[in-house]
Amino acid sequence: MRSLRDGQRHVRSVHRQHRGVTRGLAIDLGSSRTRAWIPGQGVVADTGNGPGGEYGQGGPVRRGRIVDTESCGRMLGRIADTALGADRSDAVIVFSHPVLAGPEHRAAAREVLAALGPSSVIVLDSARAAAACAGPQDGGPLLVVDIGAELTEATLLVDGRVRDARLAETGLSDLEPDDPPTVVVRAVLDMVMAMWQQDRHGAVLGALRKGPLLAGGGALRPDVTDGIAVRLGAPVRLSDDPATTVVRGAGLFLSSVLRQATVAPALPGRAG
Repeated sequence: MRSLRDGQRHVRSVHRQHRGVTRGLAIDLGSSRTRAWIPGQGVVADTGNGPGGEYGQGGPVRRGRIVDTESCGRMLGRIADTALGADRSDAVIVFSHPVLAGPEHRAAAREVLAALGPSSVIVLDSARAAAACAGPQDGGPLLVVDIGAELTEATLLVDGRVRDARLAETGLSDLEPDDPPTVVVRAVLDMVMAMWQQDRHGAVLGALRKGPLLAGGGALRPDVTDGIAVRLGAPVRLSDDPATTVVRGAGLFLSSVLRQATVAPALPGRAG
C-alpha cells in the first residue's frame, strides 16, 4: 500500500486563465478503459485498452502507470482526432490521473499529451474529479474510494484539497469471475483504517458519517459496495454511473475553464 504520507509527491492541478481556447476534451486514462468527455456531448469515447487489446499485448497502462508511451499515444491520438479533429491548437485537454501517480507516469503523460498538440493541458487528480461530479458541495471532509481494474485508491479531501491518500495495487482484474470481492474490500478497509489512525483532526470520522463516495467500475458491483458499507459501518454514496464519475467530473472542470476563457477581461474605469 502506498500513501501520501510515504513521501509520494502530490501534484496539484493548474487552473489558470486559458485565453483563446474555445473547446476541449476531458480524458480519464485507466488501466482497462479510457474515457473521454466533451461539453454538450457527454462521453464521446469509451475505449478498452487492457492486456491483449489492439494497443499492445500488455496494454499501454498497467497498475495506473503508462508503460507503453507509443501505443498510449496512438490510442489518445485516435480519440483526439475523432473528438476534436486534426487541428487542436485552440483546444484544452483536462487529464485525470491517480492521486498517487508517480513521477514516471506524470512524465510519460506529459509527453503523450504534448504530442496531441493542444493549446494547453490541465492535470487533475481522480479524487477531486469524482468529488466535482458526485460529492456534496458543503466543503467538509469527503472520503473518495476509486475502485478500478488494477488499482484501488482511498483519498481524504478537506475543503476540496487532498489531506491524505492511500493506494493499493489491486482491483477487479485480480478477482476470478466467481470470487467474492474480499481482497478489494479488505484493501479499502486497510487504507481507511490507516488514515484514521493518523488523523488528528477527526476528518476521517466526519467523512465516514457522511458516507464515502465510491467511484470506478468496482462501484457497479453490489457485493463490493455492500461489503465496504458493512466493513466500514457507514453508508456509501454513488453517482448515477460510477464508471464514468471521474471523466464527468473532469468534464465539469473543463466546462468551467472554457467559461472563464470566453469572459473578456474587464476594462479599467475612468476617473470621473
